[in-house]
Amino acid sequence: MDHSGHGMMMDLPPFTLARSLEWSTDPFFLVACLLGLALYGWGVARLVRRGDRWPVGRTAAYVLGVLSIVLTMCTKLNDYGMVMFSVHMVQHMIISMVSPILILLGAPITLALRALPPTGRGRKGPRELLLMLLHSRYMRIVTHPVFTIPLFIASLYGLYFTPLFDFLMGSRAGHIAMMVHFLAVGLVFFWPIMGVDPGPHRPGYLMRMLELFAGMPFHAFFGIALMMASTTMVETFQNPPASLGIDPLSDQNAAGGIAWAFSEIPSVLVLVALLFQWYASDQRQARRTDRAADRDGDKELEAYNAYLASLHARGN
Repeated sequence: MDHSGHGMMMDLPPFTLARSLEWSTDPFFLVACLLGLALYGWGVARLVRRGDRWPVGRTAAYVLGVLSIVLTMCTKLNDYGMVMFSVHMVQHMIISMVSPILILLGAPITLALRALPPTGRGRKGPRELLLMLLHSRYMRIVTHPVFTIPLFIASLYGLYFTPLFDFLMGSRAGHIAMMVHFLAVGLVFFWPIMGVDPGPHRPGYLMRMLELFAGMPFHAFFGIALMMASTTMVETFQNPPASLGIDPLSDQNAAGGIAWAFSEIPSVLVLVALLFQWYASDQRQARRTDRAADRDGDKELEAYNAYLASLHARGN
């Protein structure tokens, strides 16, 4: 396989955390992340200027999500990920599970719908186009569990255990396309589950939990398969640079352990977030019921008491 596009990485020194966090600019991801932060900041500023509130926690989650992409793709972690299976797996897990969860907790679609001004007069501006996309048949398909769960699973088995992975890793453009794919799969998989932004599918909380755990056993088994393998399974990482001083099989086993661990940790975080959302939803419903009772003077309760009294009278 040709690694000429990554010749500079053949002289990488042994991996350390400090070296991996050194700056190594990838223009595509850096520009995309800066643009995403700028647009989000514009939306928040627009709401604040007109006197609306936007939760600080959402802003923090979104910023952390974007920064996790910068950490993954714009540092030397990316350089090491081209020649070390374990580091590549860290990249994959962060950009497909951690980054999407944090970005979705930031509710960027909700922010856009609140910040973008309506065009009016039958014309279609950015806000109207976004609403059209959210309600389109395409979006209903790509966010449906029948589509997202198999896609989530296929992104592991259909990529790493076929020649497609080696082909994509052979060029910078292929590597970028693969990472964009991982991010997109994570977003469409967790979007209906997180339930913060509006979307075509809004299942109940129990169904969201079932969707969350439906793909996790396959994810865990993928990691176990790499951990237990007695031979290297991916051609790209069969001959790491001698300067790294690593054994490719041991590195592959480490990659499997990372994949297995990431099938558990983000799932627990999402589950906790769902439980909090469920609790908050019940509290909001209780407050709405109380306000309705205050407005009508508890007429529903009075009617029920009158009904009980009539039954008692008939019984006597």
